[in-house]
Amino acid sequence: MRVRQQPAYVLHARPWRETSLLLECLTRDHGRIGLVARGVRGARSRGGGRAALEPFHLLALDFLLRGELGTLTAVEAGVPLPLAGDALLAGLYLNELTVRLSGRQDPHPALFAAYGEALVRLSAGATLGWTLRRFERDLLGTLGYAPQLEREIDDGAPVLPEAAYVYLPEHGPQRWHGQPGVRVSGVALLALASDREPGAAAQAELRRLLRSLISAVLGGGELRSRRVLGDALRGR
Repeated sequence: MRVRQQPAYVLHARPWRETSLLLECLTRDHGRIGLVARGVRGARSRGGGRAALEPFHLLALDFLLRGELGTLTAVEAGVPLPLAGDALLAGLYLNELTVRLSGRQDPHPALFAAYGEALVRLSAGATLGWTLRRFERDLLGTLGYAPQLEREIDDGAPVLPEAAYVYLPEHGPQRWHGQPGVRVSGVALLALASDREPGAAAQAELRRLLRSLISAVLGGGELRSRRVLGDALRGR
């Protein structure tokens, strides 16, 4: 299948043979795809070379898709978003998370939109933690793991802002009565459900909650970029 002018972001690139790259890209209409970019490394690279395939650029890609791995045939680079410092580390976390959780050639236009919005927010200096929580929520939702945020799992009663809950992965919030698990307030759950940025305490609860949900989807695996980002923020 030949595809032209497909909006895309490069999530990861690694050298392949002497002058080429293996790319993981998030595309609008084809989901995450693997592409071979031939002849883009070195002094005689064509089509803008490696610089045109940096992460965080909105690109327009032409490629030939056959089986699991396609071939890049042309790239048109847009204006890169200026990510630096903590925002750059957060962007790398978004990329690793998307690669680890999404499947190849599984289209999710809503995920593509959420990823682009998160990059814009990071580049504009929006609250880093809240930007990540929103993307984690949206990523889980588009992949079929949407967290239950507004109803208790035992009787379907509405989550109350003044109540405390324990969150059971793959199920949802249960009123807390001293049982073990990830504790989270109703205030935090409802803030995430309504897309309203909460205070620092509720954001810390949501960070722990979404970390546990993502870990469950990954089967207990750890994200290297999350550890790097966490170490950087704790060092302040």
